[in-house]
Amino acid sequence: MNYKNRRKRFMDSIGDDVAIVPAAPERQRNSDVQYPYRPDSDFYYLTHFAEPQAIAVFAPGSDEGDYILFCRDRDPKTERWDGYRAGTEGAVETYHADAAYPISEIDTHMPSLLHGRDQIHCCIGRYAEFDSRIVRWLNRAKQKSKRSGLKSPIKIVDIAATIHEMRLYKEKEEIEVMQRAADISVQAHKRAMQMCRDGMNEYDIQAEIEYWFQTHHCQYAYPSIVASGANACVLHYMENSCDMHDGDLLLIDAGAELDCYASDITRTFPVGRTFSAQQALVYEVVLEAQRQAIEMAIPGNRYSDVNDTATRVLTEGLIELGIIDGPVSKALESKTYREYYMHRVGHWLGLDVHDVGDFYDRNEDSRLLKPSMVMTIEPGLYLSASEDLDEIWHDIGIRIEDDVLITEDGNRVLTADLPKTIAQIEEIRSQDQPDL
Repeated sequence: MNYKNRRKRFMDSIGDDVAIVPAAPERQRNSDVQYPYRPDSDFYYLTHFAEPQAIAVFAPGSDEGDYILFCRDRDPKTERWDGYRAGTEGAVETYHADAAYPISEIDTHMPSLLHGRDQIHCCIGRYAEFDSRIVRWLNRAKQKSKRSGLKSPIKIVDIAATIHEMRLYKEKEEIEVMQRAADISVQAHKRAMQMCRDGMNEYDIQAEIEYWFQTHHCQYAYPSIVASGANACVLHYMENSCDMHDGDLLLIDAGAELDCYASDITRTFPVGRTFSAQQALVYEVVLEAQRQAIEMAIPGNRYSDVNDTATRVLTEGLIELGIIDGPVSKALESKTYREYYMHRVGHWLGLDVHDVGDFYDRNEDSRLLKPSMVMTIEPGLYLSASEDLDEIWHDIGIRIEDDVLITEDGNRVLTADLPKTIAQIEEIRSQDQPDL
């Protein structure tokens, strides 16, 4: 990644203003245990610096440099317990800051860095402690301006107006990393399809998937969903603790994160060797909705075109199966399909699994799709048991999700190597369980 060029483009977009971007705070899990640290995506996008207790300041034209990084100083005693720190020397030599200072000195430097600036670009509302610091620095800058006669910032601007638009369009190197993450995820899902058997527990599958991630130098991009039977009708099922039985479907939504870039895949397949007749009928509806939605994910079309296509196909399928009443136009207008399909067709993908970028502009027009955007396409149907639903459809939950890169001449499915037709899946499921 060319972080220096990325920072230059970012600073060009803020002009003579100043931007202040904090690292994510550390989070305590319980007692003396911390959650594994994960950098703030905006901060990491601009700095590639993965340590906590750091703040990046972008002050074009500053005497101290355009890019100043405040971070933890080296401390051999602490590092012996908690691990290596880059320190201010590493911030300059390894991470190419123009200047670096200990984070403990930031209050001393900030009033001067804010002098002469009209606006501060930052992420107000994300971290409470950082918000307090911004207010304190502004007040000190105003006090100093009264003595010096220099102006101080009079406006705070949400950083989303600048950095999030940059992040929506992926650079070549970002796409390469995302493709590697997708490839690793594809292999993990394939192994899950191969090893799943009647009597296993959902956590057996989760363990295999996340083992594969970690042995390929990845973390999970989000907690893995391994949902069998009725659990597949719970969109964000997290327990992953039920025994699986022949006749159930297994929905797996899991993706690897590589260098903080996410993949996101969902596949649904039978715990036994074949789909039941009813499962197959519902599966084909979802698969066709995804196929047509992917065809719509091309430059010049809008996000709403992709979403509306999937919704229409799913609605038509529900009517054909006798699950909801037609005609299609009435069902779409009254949204009766939402009992069984209650989410959008997908989301942006990148440093966050639900990545930044608006879906609609201020006029409420859906965003045009353009090359180098990456999105998921993940229609689903969730037929939870209810008195209003014929018993033959009970507890059929199906979602099919792929990661799609918009290209100059169409799109590229980053996760295309993972089987998803009924024939492909049943072929894998019919094979003898490999020695994993």
